[in-house]
Amino acid sequence: MTEKYDLAILGSGSAAFAAALKASEYGAKVLITEFDEIGGTCVNRGCIPTKNLIHASLIYQNSVKGFQGIKSSASLDFASLIAQKDELVAELRNAKYISVAESDENIDLIEGRAYFTSPSEIKVNGERYRAEKFIIATGARPAVPPIKGLEEAGYLTSRTILQLEELPESLIIIGGGYIALEIGQLFSRLGSQVTILERGKRILSRAEPIISEHLHRYMEEDGITIYTSASISELRKAGNEGEVVVKVGKQTLTLRAEQILVATGRKPNTENLGLENAGVETDSRGFIKVDEELRAAENVWAAGDVIGEPMATPVAAKEGIAAAENAVAGKHRTVDYNAIPRAIFTHPEVGIVGMTEEEAEKSFTCSCRALLMEHVPKARATGESRGIVKMVIDARSKRILGVHMLGDRAADVIHEAALAIKHRMTVDDIIDMVHVYPTMSEAIKMVAQTFYKDVTKLSCCAE
Repeated sequence: MTEKYDLAILGSGSAAFAAALKASEYGAKVLITEFDEIGGTCVNRGCIPTKNLIHASLIYQNSVKGFQGIKSSASLDFASLIAQKDELVAELRNAKYISVAESDENIDLIEGRAYFTSPSEIKVNGERYRAEKFIIATGARPAVPPIKGLEEAGYLTSRTILQLEELPESLIIIGGGYIALEIGQLFSRLGSQVTILERGKRILSRAEPIISEHLHRYMEEDGITIYTSASISELRKAGNEGEVVVKVGKQTLTLRAEQILVATGRKPNTENLGLENAGVETDSRGFIKVDEELRAAENVWAAGDVIGEPMATPVAAKEGIAAAENAVAGKHRTVDYNAIPRAIFTHPEVGIVGMTEEEAEKSFTCSCRALLMEHVPKARATGESRGIVKMVIDARSKRILGVHMLGDRAADVIHEAALAIKHRMTVDDIIDMVHVYPTMSEAIKMVAQTFYKDVTKLSCCAE
């Protein structure tokens, strides 16, 4: 007998579980299906394991380099480091996903690839399941470009590199986006010789140029080699190493490394789902097409990385909730992407919210100011003075349109800017707010003050 549900969800990551829990609140009977690892990318291969290892690598680096007046030493057991990461992932996968589903009487969770057989039915492990509504939240995976010799030379992705049991002496990373930079710094801090190859003119091509430029310089200061405008012609196997032939400008280089990581973006998991049987369409890259209410077909919605940028865990959850309310409660929820903060966990961290200067100029008469983090008292006090913060505003109303920060704890500080943008605050509103001294959050207030005065000539806490 075919089982019937109010809502069937394909995928079990952040978007899927957020949707399932919201639908359950409305009393809907929900089915979650998963063809890979329960919990999706974030808990298994993304946010949790990478941030765990990034933090560990910072502890190791600080122990080795120390602080003036403090001497310490440290040793690295890479296999144990990976083992504790795996234990953490397993613990959180069970606590935040498997146990959550098991404790909700409205939710059934089954493992297996779901395939649409019609607009109202899916097939999983040979069994048929009918549902009134569906949400596709199957996520995305690392994209692998068609480079000559790549398969023969051997390569890692952001998924497999975190499964290594031995630290590579050298690592070449193809790509210059946030995944490449986070992993590159992580392995560099642990002792690998890292080289990054970016085909574009700069790393973090979508970020404010001034953020990219400063981070590029800091990473090179820390011993990472970065080539931009790098065109790879082929890869080869050279003994126990991989060999990359790359053209940089007019020069052709042959680079070798023990491991090669491909970090050139992500592609959606939309193959073999029978989407055509449900009337769901994809774009030229395979991402599911949705309208403003995340509807993909008459009875189908989609959320998370499978619909494309911005790919981030909290964004996926927000989309999942909206899709669920629209599907089971007949709401007309949309997602406001303008005030969603984003972060890149490099060192220093990157925090971004709102428009870049280039984006703002298309609709506003904008004005911009930038402040080096060395002028922020807390940054000087802690020795974390590298970085810069840039604020973009509407020159007429002084409303804040975007904030772009490279600095210590930028991923935390950026939420103040996100609230300012969400509530249409001005630079005067930020300046008028009393900030704790000394904190990194003062950077937001200080860059707002630069629209009126030279903050380098102010005393501490002066207006």
